[in-house]
Amino acid sequence: MKKYFSLVLFAHSIFALPFAMIGFFLGVTTTENPFQFQKLILVLLCMVFARNSAMAFNRYLDRNIDAKNPRTKMRDIPAGKVSANEALIFVIANCVFFIISTFFINSLCFYLSPIALFVVLFYSYTKRFTSLCHLVLGLGLSLAPIGAYIAVTGQFALVPVLYSFAVLFWVSGFDIIYALQDEDFDREENLHSIPSALGIKNALNVSIVLHIFSAACVIAPIFLMPNSFSWAYYIGVAFFCFALTYQHLLVKPTDISKVNKAFATTNGMASVVFAVCFLIDTYLRIK
Repeated sequence: MKKYFSLVLFAHSIFALPFAMIGFFLGVTTTENPFQFQKLILVLLCMVFARNSAMAFNRYLDRNIDAKNPRTKMRDIPAGKVSANEALIFVIANCVFFIISTFFINSLCFYLSPIALFVVLFYSYTKRFTSLCHLVLGLGLSLAPIGAYIAVTGQFALVPVLYSFAVLFWVSGFDIIYALQDEDFDREENLHSIPSALGIKNALNVSIVLHIFSAACVIAPIFLMPNSFSWAYYIGVAFFCFALTYQHLLVKPTDISKVNKAFATTNGMASVVFAVCFLIDTYLRIK
């Protein structure tokens, strides 16, 4: 099991999970649907299975590319720690477990589960033909808040969709920053990314615009649900916006040495702190 789960980086898994909790408790507190511990566990399982399948599939599909890239050649499959067939079996098993979990949530989640899997798996192909691959990754992770909300309510709503857009723009923006490390390699291997297409400076400008959109999406619920938030939510929004800004102070066109700090540490803290503040706000409102 340790060998299989080495395919999945926890640091990369922490981005969407807190937003899934936001979607879940938004559904509980803004509708008449009661809190169900069993459903919460099922949502968490869906998040784990979806992320496992997406990351392992990316490692499986990119195994030959990773072997050529000095930055990634020591990943599990190129390094021989996990075979390609073992990784594929891991992907298939997690996809099956994901669909089974959605079956026990509600019918809408079950019917939408193949679409969700298609999105999160399809991302791995996109770098082969489009520089918009970052947006596809963002789309995959953006399913977390709306998916968790649907798990509770069985329906769509505007505010959880806004949180999904916040994730889409946020993840797309920081994935562009992460891709700066492979700008030259991607261009040499005819792989597509915004840094390889536009260069570092323009790519960072695109990332800034996406992060401005993300900030707007976490601010918008304040106006759509007036008098529905406490001081805790405002602190969460302020920290999230600060984290978005801070990573652009860390990474500059002339110095990308702090990409990993901006990518994992800053964004991991952004999602966790924002979600904790949202949950504190929820507790204060229902107390």
